[in-house]
Amino acid sequence: MKMKTALSLLAAAVAAVLSNAAFAADEAASGASAPKTRAERKAETQKARKEGTLTPAGEGTPAAKDDTKSTKTRMERKAETQKARKEGGLAPAGETAPEAAASTPKSTKTRAERKAETKKAREEGKLAPAGEGTPKQ
Repeated sequence: MKMKTALSLLAAAVAAVLSNAAFAADEAASGASAPKTRAERKAETQKARKEGTLTPAGEGTPAAKDDTKSTKTRMERKAETQKARKEGGLAPAGETAPEAAASTPKSTKTRAERKAETKKAREEGKLAPAGEGTPKQ
């Protein structure tokens, strides 16, 4: 048992050494240059800041500048929103799609009718026990 463990460790060590050597050879062959100095990085950052191409903190890629201007004033937009609110044209707050809210069918039964049906089903033993899923047949 100890021999198998020793051979496994030896094989793992040899594989690690060979893979590191192969990786170093690939870097040298591809012409990888030395890493940039701190001064070079600072100069690049200053240049990007002056050009306005510096990526904001926390964002992955630089966002494209939006040069479009609004054609309406703030007061006009507020007036449109107030008008839509009065007419009921505003979408509900949140991430729900208006189509989903509109497609929910209204019940055709009254609450009293639903309660009577439930009471009858309970008396006949056709209700599913809580958490059981499907009703008894």
